[in-house]
Amino acid sequence: MFEQLGDLVAFGLLGLEPASRGGAAVQFFVMDVAKIFVLLVLVIYVMGLLRAMLSPERVRAFVRGRPDWQARGMAVTLGAVTPFCSCSSVPLFIGFVEAGIPLGVTFSFLIASPMINEVAAVILVGVLGWKLAALYVLAGLLVAWFGGLAMQAFRPERWVEDYVWKIRMGETARAEPDTSLRGRHRYALGEVREIVGRIWRWVLLGIGVGALFHGFVPAGWVTEHLGGDDWFSVPAAVLLGIPLYANATGVIPVAEAMLTKGVAIGTTLALMMSVAALSLPELLILRKVIRWPALALFATVLAVAFTLVGWGFNLIA
Repeated sequence: MFEQLGDLVAFGLLGLEPASRGGAAVQFFVMDVAKIFVLLVLVIYVMGLLRAMLSPERVRAFVRGRPDWQARGMAVTLGAVTPFCSCSSVPLFIGFVEAGIPLGVTFSFLIASPMINEVAAVILVGVLGWKLAALYVLAGLLVAWFGGLAMQAFRPERWVEDYVWKIRMGETARAEPDTSLRGRHRYALGEVREIVGRIWRWVLLGIGVGALFHGFVPAGWVTEHLGGDDWFSVPAAVLLGIPLYANATGVIPVAEAMLTKGVAIGTTLALMMSVAALSLPELLILRKVIRWPALALFATVLAVAFTLVGWGFNLIA
């Protein structure tokens, strides 16, 4: 259906040639805009109905007081199914510290939350297939688990800003949420408006970049520079993702275009993870609560992890 809509607009209404670069780019853009936004609205609404009672405070309360391995597993799982992005890093970090949750567990949550979410997973299945979606989610869970462990080994508590330890959060009374069907419906619609309203520009930007990549970048050039077995293609993809700012959903169209041009799976996954969890804006936000040594360690741990994931999947492929 979405492909037919792209054909109708690009080749029917606009009269572009299917074999032309412009025609291929426009067809890809229209097809992906329709497909991704339909999936976005549907998945966010359904998950909003289920998540009407979930809040950062409940997330913290659920993890508080558990054994380290159990708390880490819960933190990674909760990070994968909660919609918190890098803009939520500071209040979540402070809240986890206040709750007495180990910093290694907190970092596992902060890695998993922007990098993995159910919206991106469903859209990945719809756009790229369930195999790549499963690979991305599995790799993201492993990176979040072991990345938090690596951070914990360096005792990052000494690099947390002093004011963070002094702040008390989450102890004030909150109004009870409306759990009726109508209340959940209103909450789900609010989730759709808030999340789509926050990311639609980045989704369109990602689709636009993917469309230009799909239509105008020759497959031979891509295969020569990024699709081969050169060891540096994966770290180059990780470094390329750092200055970009998008969530896992927004970078999917770019990944789709890269794969169609012959870029290796591991290289594509490394770029997706870097954009979602290692972007420069997120690092600047985290600098408000941790000092430069911890921030540098966090970035290094993730960059190394993403590179190893990329190399591993390229080897398997």
